[in-house]
Amino acid sequence: MNDTGVSAKTEQKLRDAMDRLLAGKPQHSDGRLTKNNLAQEAGVSPATMFRAKAVLADWDAHIDTHGSLTPGEARRDADLDDLRRQLAAAKREITELNRRLTAAATVIASLHHDNQMLRTEHTTTGTVIALPSQLGG
Repeated sequence: MNDTGVSAKTEQKLRDAMDRLLAGKPQHSDGRLTKNNLAQEAGVSPATMFRAKAVLADWDAHIDTHGSLTPGEARRDADLDDLRRQLAAAKREITELNRRLTAAATVIASLHHDNQMLRTEHTTTGTVIALPSQLGG
């Protein structure tokens, strides 16, 4: 037994398991970066894993520095953030286009009303004057 509280073989199993989990390539667990998965990935009991103080210190240091997301989870979260930004931009664009559509509809309605008034005025008060035909010769 070495100074970590477990045998060198067990420590190596834990370190190999930690490397696989941190690389996002689990073989015996679901890949989440948890201590239970570390024990499962290494094929040791949680009690044995908790005696490996040096391995756990390295694990905790990595998690503190890099977070507990796997590479796949980090990519997923980045993709979700990007999609949320795209959705917000699309919503802003839709809002602006709806505002413009409402303004255009108002102008069209006003022009239609004016056109109707002009047609009514033209048919009731308008006088048609026949112009003499000019036949060239």
